[in-house]
Amino acid sequence: MRIRAAGLVLGAVAFVCGVCLASKQFVMPEAHAAKSYPAHDEHPSEAVTVGLDPYDSPNKAAIFSVNYPQNGLLPIFVVVANDGDQPVSLANMNAQLVTADRSKISPSDQEDVYRRLARPSTSGKVSPLPWPTKVKGAVSQKTKDEIERARFAAKAVEPHSTQSGFMFFDVSDIAAPLAGAHFYLTGVKDAKGNELMYFEVSLDKYVSSSGSR
Repeated sequence: MRIRAAGLVLGAVAFVCGVCLASKQFVMPEAHAAKSYPAHDEHPSEAVTVGLDPYDSPNKAAIFSVNYPQNGLLPIFVVVANDGDQPVSLANMNAQLVTADRSKISPSDQEDVYRRLARPSTSGKVSPLPWPTKVKGAVSQKTKDEIERARFAAKAVEPHSTQSGFMFFDVSDIAAPLAGAHFYLTGVKDAKGNELMYFEVSLDKYVSSSGSR
């Protein structure tokens, strides 16, 4: 009877946690100074810094209602800071994650993310957390709204300000996507339309820091 009661209690706790996760609303994390992130690239002469914060651990990814890492998607929080006196254009920027084995991965657009969630990879890691179970082939409107709110969508960074948001990378076939990886950002332009030097951010700086657990 005690074993059965304990099982019922654990089941109830898991159910309640699942309901809480399913009902919570996504809140964009606060962007700190771009240069404060272990993984960043600062261009002092151009007064622009790009900082990265991968959400690869269960604790960090818990801000979402969907377990993106378990579905083969790596959310990376991208912070672009403009410390100059003129606006910076992001309208034509291009981001790319280059892994240690030289695989080049562009950020998934919204439709790509929907397809990944609708057809999750069976090779994904099993999370110990009681994430809500998603029916294969179904992506809820709540999830779509969350992705829309979370994604990096800024087209410019005003003087002495910061823009931030998430980029989602499909790493379903890569066991350790961050170790030895580099993030490249090109196409950032100044107020006169001149392209800035490309940004290169080593993810090893994040992996070796205390922020990667």
